Amino acid sequence: MSNASPLVTVMMNAARKGARSLARDFGEVENLQVSRKGPADFVTHADHAAEEKIFESLRHDRPGYGYLMEERGEVEGSDKTHRFIIDPLDGTLNFMHGNPHFAISIGVERDGVLHAGVIYDLMRDEMFFAETDKGAFLFDSRGVEKRLRIPNISDFSTAMIATGMPWNGKPGHAKFLKELHKVMGTAAGVRRFGSAALDLAWVAAGRFNGFWERGLLPWDIAAGVVIVREAGGIVEELDTGNKCMLESGDIVCANPNLLPQLKTHLAS
Repeated sequence: MSNASPLVTVMMNAARKGARSLARDFGEVENLQVSRKGPADFVTHADHAAEEKIFESLRHDRPGYGYLMEERGEVEGSDKTHRFIIDPLDGTLNFMHGNPHFAISIGVERDGVLHAGVIYDLMRDEMFFAETDKGAFLFDSRGVEKRLRIPNISDFSTAMIATGMPWNGKPGHAKFLKELHKVMGTAAGVRRFGSAALDLAWVAAGRFNGFWERGLLPWDIAAGVVIVREAGGIVEELDTGNKCMLESGDIVCANPNLLPQLKTHLAS
């Protein structure tokens, strides 16, 4: 019996419908309809098509919910207590270059508090999901469901840390290089894969032991925040240590032993 609630099941179904649209376009980079939204920030026909499929599915199964979406923006609903936060394609640049590391991310707020999250890695057919106080789980490519628990390591020198770097046109390059220098000098390794949603999901799965990034948007991290927390991790705003990372876009997470060490390196 699955640990997915009816709400999470609705979110997973919507993610799979959006994934079918993305799968048709992946690998057809030369045929994608691409427009520039800003420096090194692209939006493709695939983003819009996937988002529309997700939106239609969720609207059918949960009429009245509100939405915050990467492409469509904010859509108010009659139900003021629930809002979906959707990124139909987290890792757009990877997708455009035929790099199979991207995901669909769907979070939901209840009374303004993050409540549940689903991250679907369609290329590996891995569905990460969590709901507050119910744990975090993964449906793997075999359809096997397993609970996610972050490894309780405490030696930072053995830790694999993930990050995201500011790209062309975004501020903070010098600051990031200083942070990277400090973490690289103490951790076992640092990785930058280009999808914040999957970085967070992989922290929950123990594939990474921590993650930090600045300048993210709510749909990049909403689902992942819930999944990491329910897997036993701590997620905080990078500079203040509070829970306002959706507002600032600056995030750090790890298990309770590693988080203070990671924050110390970043602060120094």
